[in-house]
This record gives sequence, structure tokens and C-alpha cells, in this order.
Amino acid sequence: MIRPPAIAALLALGPMAGHADTLTLFATGEDLATEGFSAPRLTRDGWALAFTRVIATFDDVTAWRADPPFAGDGPDIAGRPLEIGGPFIVNLVDADEDDRVALATTPAEAGFYNALSWSLAPAPDGDFAGYSLVFEGVATRDGVEVPFTLATRDAVAHACGEYVGDERKGFVTADAGGELEITLHLDHLFGRADRPADGAMNREALGFDAFAEGGLQEFSLSGLHVGHVGEGHCFDRAL
Repeated sequence: MIRPPAIAALLALGPMAGHADTLTLFATGEDLATEGFSAPRLTRDGWALAFTRVIATFDDVTAWRADPPFAGDGPDIAGRPLEIGGPFIVNLVDADEDDRVALATTPAEAGFYNALSWSLAPAPDGDFAGYSLVFEGVATRDGVEVPFTLATRDAVAHACGEYVGDERKGFVTADAGGELEITLHLDHLFGRADRPADGAMNREALGFDAFAEGGLQEFSLSGLHVGHVGEGHCFDRAL
């Protein structure tokens, strides 16, 4: 992917959160990636999961000053785009104290970046080339330990509205840089034993029973809606 020289030069320096006139992009699997699934937050079918790696590849990332504001209810965002690019291959277990991994810092005009588009895409190289999302670790239930590697080749485009969380994000000023975040909700994949069994998330989630033989197994992201911006929603579609 070809980037404008100014953007390419700054990306080459690596993420530098907090600089004026810049926007820093983070990714997170939250504490379910860094700490795993443990009681009472087991998978929907009662497994504890401890991850050694959660490898995700993000591509075609664009931040938007959307006008009108975008609600994550369709594939198209109208407004002023800021290309961040990719691919970014990261291990979401190797995160900071806020469970985040910094992907890139990009020069940005002042304003409110209230939408974000991106793709979960197959990695072009590395240990898991060809896979877009990989979970490596050990599952435990009733004294049985199951080493596993779960991987998907699915490519999924996301069009997301404003970040939703304890504080608003996406504001860039002349005095302070802004932040945006790609959030993967792992409980949408594995479910949660501490949530109602008949709730929408647990009805759709894969759980772990299907992978209890261990080893390398593939799965599909179809219908799981894992990608978010904090608690903010995204419209996703297979590529």
C-alpha cells in the first residue's frame, strides 16, 4: 500500500500517543485477551482459557470526520477520511496496562474523528500467514488441559461509528493528539458462563466444546460480530 510521504515517515517511527496534531490508533482484546477466561467468566460451556498469543491482522484502516455522524448501520461512511493503512499484525496478549496495543500514529488535522473503518484481514506473512485471527493457548475444564490453536482465514470489513466508553475518543487539537481504538469482543466468540444462557451473545457464540480435541483447528467469524469501537457498534461484512 502506498502512503503519502509525511504519513509514511511518521508511521516508520512507530506509535507515539499524545503528540499534538496526530491521531494514534490502538487495538485491544480487552482483559479477556490478556487475562483469559477464568471463573466466573468462563466460556459459555464452562472452559477456562489462557492465551499465549492472540494474533490479529488489521488492514485498510481509515479514520473519519463523519458528516453526518455515522451510526454503524451500513457499509458507507460520508465525510473527510484520514488513511492510516496497514496491514498491522499484532499480538493482543502483549498489551499495555490498559490492555491495548498501539498500531500507528498518523499526522491529523484538528477535529473530531467520529468514525473508523477497517478490515480484519489474512496476514501476508509471519507465523500465521493466511490467517486473520488466531488464538493460541490452553483450555481447562474438570482437570483436563487442552492445548489449542484456533484460527480463521475470514476477511471482514468493518464500518464503525463513534467510540463508546468511559471517555470519548477521537478529538485532535493543536495542543493534544487524539486516540481511536479497534476493540475485539472475545466473548462474542466464546460466550460467557456468567451471562444468561439464552441471551443473544451466548446463543450465537461458538464456546469451546467444538474445539475440545485440541491442536490446530479453523473456525468462521460469520455472524459473530466481534469487531467494535469500545462498546460502539460496527457494520461488518465478509470480503
